[in-house]
Parts: sequence; structure tokens; C-alpha cells
Amino acid sequence: MITGGEGQLGLALRRVFSRRGEVRAPDLPGLDVTRRDDVMRYVDRFHPDVVIHAAAFTDVDRCEKESETAFRVNEEGSRHVAEAAREGGARLVAVSTDFVFDGRKKTPYAESDRPAPLNVYGASKLAGERAVIESVPGAAIVRTAWLYGPGGTGNFVRSIVAAARSGREMRVVDDQVGSPTLTGDLAEAIHSLVERRGEGVYHVVNAGEATRYDLARAVLDLIGLADVPIERIDSFRLDLAAARPANSALACSRLAELGVPPLRHWREALEEHLTGEETGDV
Repeated sequence: MITGGEGQLGLALRRVFSRRGEVRAPDLPGLDVTRRDDVMRYVDRFHPDVVIHAAAFTDVDRCEKESETAFRVNEEGSRHVAEAAREGGARLVAVSTDFVFDGRKKTPYAESDRPAPLNVYGASKLAGERAVIESVPGAAIVRTAWLYGPGGTGNFVRSIVAAARSGREMRVVDDQVGSPTLTGDLAEAIHSLVERRGEGVYHVVNAGEATRYDLARAVLDLIGLADVPIERIDSFRLDLAAARPANSALACSRLAELGVPPLRHWREALEEHLTGEETGDV
């Protein structure tokens, strides 16, 4: 069972797990994770062996303005899914975020680093992590970052491609460092975690680091629009509702403990996504 099955990551998880067995992938309006009884009934009806909780309220700036909704979805919804998985005897993997960190560290964050979110989104996801572990101590928490891939409602990579092809002026921040991650690579790694019965917190991202500007320039290079200009700007010029961490790059320190190989470099993954035969829509 994959919650948030119509989302960008949900679609990638469905592609990977459907090759190994039957998949149920509910999403709104079919399943609202904030409705505990509905979640319990769904799990009781289908008896999944594994539950992957990918549903979330991920609009960072809307979360800042709608904090009650953010916690209802990201904390309470996670608790409901975890309780249902526990009652149904299913293994549980819950997807979380790099935004649980404040960005003050100068090097990538390891799983052992103390979370200190800067915004409501990060705080609500951290609360969700804790709700999951309280309900299912043997669950796996997968923190990831800067996702892009086919399907879903949009992502940074797709936005850059669309802006460049339409001739719109582009301004991209150059003071936020993170770990761009292809959803397909993440889904494969989550499958490996499930097979190896991983427990606790794991960071799972493509290797390497980039600023938003670095990522945007790489996108344009790969789609043959290297001459399109991008203005470098500082984050404060965007006047966004939610603060972002200056550095949210993740170190995948614990994957090796399970014998899971590190994910390939983000540039290699991005190139396959933009130029490969099975990219779908970007």
C-alpha cells in the first residue's frame, strides 16, 4: 500500500513495487489520511504486507500560512497511517524531508544530526516522524530532498524547462544547497530498504550537492538551451512566506549498513531523466 499514490513519488513507487507484487496506491479523494477511521478500514480491507506513507502536504509556503492543515496532514495523518499499519501487522516506511534541519551546518547532514526545522513544513514533518516511531518503533523513516521525476503536479526541474522554452525571464537562488533526487532512484532504494527490513532513520538522495542555480544551469545544458540566461539572486529577494535552510544537503550514512549501494550522482540521474527514452514528461 502506497499512500499519496498519484503524487510524483507515489507514481515512481508504484512503477517499482508493481514489478514485485500487487500494489494499492490510494490518494485523495479516495483516501484522506486525516480521517483515521477511513485509513483503518482501508488497511483492514486489503491487509498489505508493507505500507509506504508518501502522502503529505508539501507546499512549503502554504504550510506557513495554513499551519493547522500542515500538522493535521503531516503529523496526524502520519500517526493514522502508522496505527493502521501496526494494527494490520504491516511493515512501515514513512517518507520525510531535508527541511527538518535548519541549514546552519556547513557539510551534509547525517542521520545522527539533531533536527531543528526553520519552517512549519519542516516542523510538521518532524512531528510526523515522531508520531510514526511512537506508533511503530520498527518503522523506517526515509528523509529525502529536492525531488523531481515524471508525473505529479510539478517540480523545480519541470519549472525550469517550461520557463526556458517559453522565453520567460528566470531568477534562481544561489544561496541554497541541497541534494537533487530523482524519484525513480529513490523508489528503487526504498524497495531495497523494504527487502532488507531497514528500521530507523535513513537519508536517501542522489550523490553530490548543488545550489538551485547549479541545478537550473545543468537542466538548461542538458536540454540544449545553455545560452538561455539565468539571473543569480539571494533568497531574501523572493520574499517567500517560509524560511528555507541555506544547506539541507543530506549524507546517506546508514544505507551501507544494509548493503544498499549509494545512489548515483545527481547529474547522471538528471541527464537520464531529461534525455533518456523513458523520461515521461519532465
